[in-house]
Amino acid sequence: MQLADFRGLIYRMMEEIPAPYLEGIAGVDVSPRTVPHPTRSGVYTMGECIPLDVGGDQVPSRVVLYYGSFRALASDRADFDWRAEAWETLTHELRHHLEWRAHQQGLEEYDRAAEEGYARAEEEPYDPLYYLGGDRVAPDTFEVDDDVFFDRVVRAAPAAVEITWQGRRYRVAVPSDPLPLYLVLEGLTPPPPGDAIVVVRRKPSFLDIFRRRRPVTERVVEVEPIPR
Repeated sequence: MQLADFRGLIYRMMEEIPAPYLEGIAGVDVSPRTVPHPTRSGVYTMGECIPLDVGGDQVPSRVVLYYGSFRALASDRADFDWRAEAWETLTHELRHHLEWRAHQQGLEEYDRAAEEGYARAEEEPYDPLYYLGGDRVAPDTFEVDDDVFFDRVVRAAPAAVEITWQGRRYRVAVPSDPLPLYLVLEGLTPPPPGDAIVVVRRKPSFLDIFRRRRPVTERVVEVEPIPR
């Protein structure tokens, strides 16, 4: 897709968004720039919501989408869907704007969780509780990008825990490793698009307010279906 076509796509999308969601948006621009992640290969900044300090209580914002980043990803992925990716990026940045105006931080926490997920994927130290900033999709169940996390808070490591996936229950054996423990599940039907992870951790303490990146023990385990 050429730059002019991409701009036209974004402007047509803007017409689909209800006016109240655009209140305080000073402009939506398309930049030709490619904005790679400073340290992670193949990761790009697709867009930004930039607050404009004009001295008032209600902060206006400018949204920028980076065409070069879209083009770079499209060159790496044969199944790249320009419209779906553009819509996701545009609505993501508009949500940033709405949360800033409402003095909320949900999406900023999600972005931080996604960044910690990149660190985990690169086998770097990460915040063991980063998934708590993701989307809560069920009780004690969170989603960050394509990964699903089952949060299990325990006093001491149990021999096994149970989870429910797609309406079916499974038993997961817990190895005798130090907590917190990430158990990457195999054998779920159907499998999730990313990892399914049971996190076994102790009850939070005061020191958890000083959350930090550190090595976390991960084990790959086979689930055991529980007969219905």
